[in-house]
Amino acid sequence: MRAVAIIAMKELRDSFRNRWVVATTLLLAALALTLAFLGSAPTGTVKVSPLAVTVVSLSSLTIFLVPLIALLLSYDAIVGEIDRGTMALLLAYPVSRPAVLLGKFLGHLAVLAIATILGYGAAAGALALAHGAPDGEAVAAFAAMVGSSIVLGAAFVSVGYLLSTAVRDRGTAAGAAVGVWLLFVLIYDMGLLGVLVADGGRFVTKEALSWLLLLNPADAYRLFNLTGFANVGLYSGMGGIAEQAGLERSVLLAALAAWALLPLGAAVALFAKRQL
Repeated sequence: MRAVAIIAMKELRDSFRNRWVVATTLLLAALALTLAFLGSAPTGTVKVSPLAVTVVSLSSLTIFLVPLIALLLSYDAIVGEIDRGTMALLLAYPVSRPAVLLGKFLGHLAVLAIATILGYGAAAGALALAHGAPDGEAVAAFAAMVGSSIVLGAAFVSVGYLLSTAVRDRGTAAGAAVGVWLLFVLIYDMGLLGVLVADGGRFVTKEALSWLLLLNPADAYRLFNLTGFANVGLYSGMGGIAEQAGLERSVLLAALAAWALLPLGAAVALFAKRQL
């Protein structure tokens, strides 16, 4: 565990040195503040919680942005080190391959977690100053959104590590990362919608729909945040989908956790057998 912690701290220091943490935090904070104040502008008239509306906006932002940042952080974490020759040097020390991969994974996840907490926290703090203290349910929904955003980031960092251990050069890893992002963020839902429209309710049952949604971490994240709290679900307009899918929040969170752990386990297995 000590070797894992040392490698994780090295990755975190390198990210600070390369301005990854600062750039990611500023990007998330700028977009979160923009969405927070634009989205909360009409809430004084209709008397809804600005923070609850912000949860809806930030959840949609997270689905597009956090997976992209996670894949950019991780796609060359292994193959890049191998190409530069630094991986062989690192493994010359008394450290195991699983420890190297896990340490790098935790370091990159820490980068994403810091950026998410600071960036989204800035938006919540600004809303509190502008509109006063939010209600307890809105705070709980926001905290759940931030925590699940980190888990979603972990899932895509994990997928990025699997890609990085499976391919032979950085160019292939970069192309595969873009393909994965397009698949899960854009193509999957459009394809699923097409299947549902074409099926007309004949073959895709409620149980089948539930499994199809769980097969995409972005969908699991979306349902977890936009249907789990009454006020957020009201503003998001996803109550019908939630009722049709019938998925508990614990199941959705477990699906996100599985997406974070299973690709990482596969990456560890592949890296253990890879020739440098």
